[in-house]
Amino acid sequence: MLRFSKSKIFATLAIILIGLSLAVPSFFSKEKRDAFVAALPKSIQWMVPTRAIVLGLDLQGGSQILLEIDQPDLIRSMVTGLRDDVRRVLREAAVSPDGGIRVINRGVEVRIPDAAARAKVMPKLRELAQPINNPLAGPGGGQTLAVNENESGTVQLTLTDAGINERTRRAVTQAIEVVRRRIDIGGTREPSIQQQGADRILIQVPGLQDPQELENQLGKTAKLEFRMIADSPSGDVDMLPSKDEGGAKVPVERRVMADGSDLTDAQPAFDPQTQEPMVSFKFNLRGAQKFGQATSENVGRRMAIVLDGVVQSAPVIRSAITGGSGQITGNFTVKDANDLSVLLRAGALPAKLTVVERRVVGPGLGRDSIDAGTKATLVAAALVVIFMFATYGVFGFIANIALFVHVGLILGLMSVLEATMTLPGIAGIVLTIGTAVDSNVLIYERMREEARSGRSLVSALQAGFDRAFATIIDSNSTMAIAALILFFMGSGPVKGFAVVFILGILTTVITAVTLTRMMIAVWYKTFRPKALPF
Repeated sequence: MLRFSKSKIFATLAIILIGLSLAVPSFFSKEKRDAFVAALPKSIQWMVPTRAIVLGLDLQGGSQILLEIDQPDLIRSMVTGLRDDVRRVLREAAVSPDGGIRVINRGVEVRIPDAAARAKVMPKLRELAQPINNPLAGPGGGQTLAVNENESGTVQLTLTDAGINERTRRAVTQAIEVVRRRIDIGGTREPSIQQQGADRILIQVPGLQDPQELENQLGKTAKLEFRMIADSPSGDVDMLPSKDEGGAKVPVERRVMADGSDLTDAQPAFDPQTQEPMVSFKFNLRGAQKFGQATSENVGRRMAIVLDGVVQSAPVIRSAITGGSGQITGNFTVKDANDLSVLLRAGALPAKLTVVERRVVGPGLGRDSIDAGTKATLVAAALVVIFMFATYGVFGFIANIALFVHVGLILGLMSVLEATMTLPGIAGIVLTIGTAVDSNVLIYERMREEARSGRSLVSALQAGFDRAFATIIDSNSTMAIAALILFFMGSGPVKGFAVVFILGILTTVITAVTLTRMMIAVWYKTFRPKALPF
């Protein structure tokens, strides 16, 4: 077990050097990194690591924007949905209203002069008014709709204040999750996203010094709809601008055949015929069924792909599309296609968000607190190094080398993930230093016990690694479980601590076992000692 071939030693050192090189960009500013890469030949630029660790809000500050749910837009969306529900009820009951469905202030109105027909549909229309039951309003929170009819046969369905407030509350909750997915795709950026009041969301992202860049990352509402192009501009249609028509408005039916809520994936791609950037998408089972039915019933007609109220393209349906996938084209650039695919994967915002405030925020901690935390980290690391060298001599020196590699690999992995380093994250590094050293202590003490029991030096060295390995795996596994719980259930600095701790556990097994074993094997082969050096 103490024999390492030259190829294995070379492979181990190569992996370590690559891991350490990944951490190098974190010690330089973005401007210096970009300038260095730009000075290199283009043929080797892809080989140079450029990703770096982002300091958290508590260490360097970042950008902050305050968003507000556009309630008029939300109400319009609710009225549109209500109109579609009323149309569905009337169609299922085979009842034709006099004059169609009219949109009124915060609701819709239909006139059904026939008393028998009205009696037939009224129970179904009243079912559209759902009771409000949430932790704030309780079971007596009222109804989402007020349904009224008069003797002339006019039926009005109006959104209630309680219904609008409940929908706003749910919209804020949904918007927070969508925003988090858009700006923290990898789950390691650690933005601070909090609800403020009833209809506002405060977002703080570390490292960004331009709030406009943060606003651009949030992007559009990303509301994707598939509707049919109307034969004429009259009737139940919307006049929407079309990219195919150079921005001219085209009549689009208001009925939504399928929408982006059923998307499972969206990826940038290139049109195989024109080689222009586009976005390919896939539906879930429900979306695929709806999309397949819509295309099978409208062969020969043009389907409008509408994104945020703009017709991106309107291809003719040549045949039924039942595979649950398709493409969105619209004179995209590569960046546009990539950004749109990210927005669609993250999901559509439930309503338009307006920016109330944007500004740059300073570090959450004072300079004294940051300096104190950094100093505590350095002192802790120095004391551990001194203790190991004083207690185990040469083996302590070997453990210290593995320890420095351990910290370097953590920083390298964090750089690749572009993870955020917070003060709790620094505390996590200190803690992993202790756990890494603990693994070495277990190995060395086991060697000492085996040597005292009469084993030869080679046998004691091998037994130290073999018999301590199971204990190291067990202890690190229990810590990994706790760290994973913190990662999935925590947020902000808590999640930052968990990320660093998980990476530290992974690199501990590499450095405290593989690297230490290799260095001890080289030491033994070089000096051929007769006893342990401690």
